[in-house]
Amino acid sequence: MAQFLIPILIIIGVVVIIAIVLVIVGLRSPEEDRDQLILDRLEEFAQSGEEVDLEKIELSQPFRDRVIYPLARSLGDFAARFTPQNALGSISKKLEQSGLPTVIDPSLILFLQFFAAIFFGGAVFLVLHFGPTHWPTGRVLILSLVLGLIGFFFPQLWLGSLISKRQKEVRKALPDALDLLTICVEAGLGFDAAMGHVTQKWNTELSMAFNRVLQEIQLGKLRREALRDMAERIGLSELTSFVAAVIQSEQLGVSLAKVLHIQADQMRVKRRQRAEEEAHKAPVKMLIPMALLIFPSLIIVLITPAALRLVQSTLGGMFR
Repeated sequence: MAQFLIPILIIIGVVVIIAIVLVIVGLRSPEEDRDQLILDRLEEFAQSGEEVDLEKIELSQPFRDRVIYPLARSLGDFAARFTPQNALGSISKKLEQSGLPTVIDPSLILFLQFFAAIFFGGAVFLVLHFGPTHWPTGRVLILSLVLGLIGFFFPQLWLGSLISKRQKEVRKALPDALDLLTICVEAGLGFDAAMGHVTQKWNTELSMAFNRVLQEIQLGKLRREALRDMAERIGLSELTSFVAAVIQSEQLGVSLAKVLHIQADQMRVKRRQRAEEEAHKAPVKMLIPMALLIFPSLIIVLITPAALRLVQSTLGGMFR
């Protein structure tokens, strides 16, 4: 029985992993696309002259939108009832910084955390407890608990990687954007119009953040509040410093062009220093692949012929 259990568990694990990947990929699809899809179907029914049947439109949606999302959200909302508000606030902040607040809500993250913990911990327990090698029960429980904790924190690690990737892209685009802002302001444009030129020229995370700031200003929010919210959503120290300098120049009446010019120079200096820092880290990072991969291969290639000749010589016969 045990010899058939492991392949079955492996197949179940592969199927569940594929399902998780499909759910995550589906969750990363923009919410606006789903709304636009529903609107397009309503328009098709209206143009065809048929009577609009909401049940038919609902059934025409993908299985993901009809079953998977509502089930995951309901389970996540149930878990959110027993989760402290500080943890939910931390997840919401991470979602804002990762750029996925309209795609994934905190309840879905909680669902993925508990699901991954149960899956990884349960899979390890079943494989080790019912497998051909009989492990002690205490060791099986400890390994299951450790893998369950790793699975529980895996969605948080995924969010952290998305945040670092977004911050890296914003940090990379910030000096060039400041140069363009400086040129536009020195040419006589206002700061809002200069941000509009940045959004038109590039399609980066920073330009999308500027575009959201402009939309919030058009809706009536003060510029300094919109800029502060942008800096908080991204969570990058360089951008926070830039926003603080712009707000201070607006409050004190300092020339904005001069402030932007100074900020652009500082960003270029920081970018050069960061590149030098990464260059100095490269030799240290190269030690691991050299010690584990390159050096053993060189030793095998260089020493193996000499070792074979030594074995075949008279001196090698003394040790037989």
